[in-house]
Amino acid sequence: MEQIEKKNIKELYTAEVIAARIRELGAQIYQDYGDRELVLVGVLKGSFLFIADLARAIPSTEVRIEFLGLASYGDETKSSGVVQITADLTKPVEGKHVLVVEDIVDTGLTMDYLMDNLRTRHPASVKLCALLHKPSRQKKHVPIDYLGFTIPDLFVVGYGLDFAQRYRNLPFIGVLE
Repeated sequence: MEQIEKKNIKELYTAEVIAARIRELGAQIYQDYGDRELVLVGVLKGSFLFIADLARAIPSTEVRIEFLGLASYGDETKSSGVVQITADLTKPVEGKHVLVVEDIVDTGLTMDYLMDNLRTRHPASVKLCALLHKPSRQKKHVPIDYLGFTIPDLFVVGYGLDFAQRYRNLPFIGVLE
């Protein structure tokens, strides 16, 4: 861990705290869906660790995993909300229960677009599971049905979250100082 400290990353949530919360989310999701088929849709790239652990925490054999890539364009200081799908689902979700799995929801603009897009595909239901939520940056309200943690307006990395494509592999969530 010495190398990590040299990079000025302060641990916010340990790997153990994250794992415990994901077990709770998995139990809650299973309570809500039981053994009905559930399609987990991971938003790339940030959700890949979260979706892997979450899928294993849902004690159902009826879980299917899909991934979707999104890119946002425009100046980050503007709330354009322009989103492009860079990688789409491999199978239709019509008539299926869909749970979007996202690493972090901050402005809500991207998630609002994605949730609307998925609803046009006529799933039986579509809900959102986010590991982190930054309500202080919210520009568009998006209901989060399953939430790991609410955080203040900090720049976080680790457990799938990156800075310039780095630090995703850290087993914890930390604040880049």
